[in-house]
Amino acid sequence: MDSLGALFAFVHAAEADGFTEAGRKLGISASAVSKAVARLEDRLGARLFHRSTRSVTLTPEGAMFLERCRRILCEYEAAELELSRSRATPQGKLRVSLPSMSMIPIAKFAAFKRRHPEIELELDATDRVVDVIGEGFDVVLRTGEHADSRLMTRTLGHFSQALVGSPDYFRRMGTPETPEDLARHSCLVYRYANTGKLHQWPLSRGGELAQVEIQPSVVTNALEAQIGLAESGLGIACVPDLSVAGHLQRGSLVRILAGYVEARTKFSVMWPASRYASPKLRAFVDFAAEEFLAA
Repeated sequence: MDSLGALFAFVHAAEADGFTEAGRKLGISASAVSKAVARLEDRLGARLFHRSTRSVTLTPEGAMFLERCRRILCEYEAAELELSRSRATPQGKLRVSLPSMSMIPIAKFAAFKRRHPEIELELDATDRVVDVIGEGFDVVLRTGEHADSRLMTRTLGHFSQALVGSPDYFRRMGTPETPEDLARHSCLVYRYANTGKLHQWPLSRGGELAQVEIQPSVVTNALEAQIGLAESGLGIACVPDLSVAGHLQRGSLVRILAGYVEARTKFSVMWPASRYASPKLRAFVDFAAEEFLAA
């Protein structure tokens, strides 16, 4: 068991890029982590980390050993959890990172919480790419392509952007027939909170980007507000199609210029590969695959 504890200390130190953060996560001192790793190095006869006063980085031998350790610990956690899985109730805190411009309606998270009331759900919405392991997230929802060998990935599906407005707005202002017509309309534009940049509407014609001058009438960094303003007849919004599926079905919003929006984006759920899927994590991943991209 001392060897197993040393492996845990080594893996956490490698993923946290230091002994202090690894100790915090393990509930022990940085000195204890450092000593455990030093004993492991003595036992292996190899140096696993380059140490300096400013940083701790893996040696080539350490990087090779880390991949083996991750698999060993994953199997250990799998064996441990397999024994209790049949009787385990998903519970405990689950930290979830999701895009600030997320197409997942809050009602979906509410449904997950009702299904698993013993899970303490912590949602963090941001438009930056978080360090899943370094920042202590259990699972993240991400759009687009991401390559990270430290993470397991399950593709949930694909979505596209939709230009929408209310029937009342189009009765009053007319319906745009081409991207260029948008220059004469009120546009409700999303601003990314982290970068301050405005969302670029992905309009194209024959595979070529359509050069369109859009004059924002309202700018917001809240997707729900953007949709609500469009539903109230204040203008046209460009939002993930899945975020307005219900509005389109009810007829409170109408989609326009669909033929000029060709791009589709992958949507995935990701979690640390070094951890076996605990009941709470598996419950979330399964629910996401089942519900999040459902209309």
